[in-house]
Amino acid sequence: MGKIRGYNRMNQQRDGKKYLSTGRVNMEELTWANWLNDCRCEDRAESRLRRVRGKATQRVVGMVMAMSGVSLLMKYRHYSLFFSQTYILLPTVFTICSGAFLLFTGFLGTWLSLRHSRCLHGLFVYLLVVIFCLGSTASALAYVHSRKLDSDTASLSEVFQKYTGSSQDRNSRIVDVTQEQLHCCGVRNYTDWLDSSWLNKTGGDAVPHSCCNTTFLSCKGSLYQPWQLYHQGCQVKVEMAFQFILRFIMWTSLLGFLTEVVLLYMAAQMVTMEERLNYQALSNT
Repeated sequence: MGKIRGYNRMNQQRDGKKYLSTGRVNMEELTWANWLNDCRCEDRAESRLRRVRGKATQRVVGMVMAMSGVSLLMKYRHYSLFFSQTYILLPTVFTICSGAFLLFTGFLGTWLSLRHSRCLHGLFVYLLVVIFCLGSTASALAYVHSRKLDSDTASLSEVFQKYTGSSQDRNSRIVDVTQEQLHCCGVRNYTDWLDSSWLNKTGGDAVPHSCCNTTFLSCKGSLYQPWQLYHQGCQVKVEMAFQFILRFIMWTSLLGFLTEVVLLYMAAQMVTMEERLNYQALSNT
């Protein structure tokens, strides 16, 4: 009986040690799993924060690009009579489309930060490629038209030749508004009015009152007082106004391209991180 009791006591001690060892292993596995889950949550939270910031920047860039295209459109509507062709509107179309797609992909990216779908990720990357093509085309067209504004505004001299001084005439209203807003006189300078039909109506000694410099309140447009007139021509001022907008479109397109590169990198990093976290989860199971 003593031998049997001793044998049972040994078995109980051995089973207790095994139980303690098994419990220690389970606690270590549980600690490792919790640490891994914490790391995964931190990585996902950090990745989601970067994506939200990137999508906010993308929406801002898209709004700026769309506004640059709209500003060119509004400027063209005001000075449309000075242009012989409407091809200068092509950068406007591509810029507005690029900005609209950037805004759409920004909202799509925000939605993707809450959902994990390979199909939506593929659509997001495809839209970024489309935006890159639209922005590149808009930038190239803006550069081309900025170099040929002199020929695009060839109709400006014809509009000035048709000036009648009547407020009912559209050509006359546009000429007056242009000279008042841009602080210019004539096509190249105020002497261009010497060859116009308007000079015959005024007796050959006065130009339109819109040529008067606003600093001289007593100005009547007299050619005998040229210091009271604007000396710079309107063609140069119109070209400068359109060149500013076209260059702005080129710079915003470049900014959009850099934004797309960053977003493509973030999308690739996001997919890689998801695959790595899923692999770690499967390897631990």
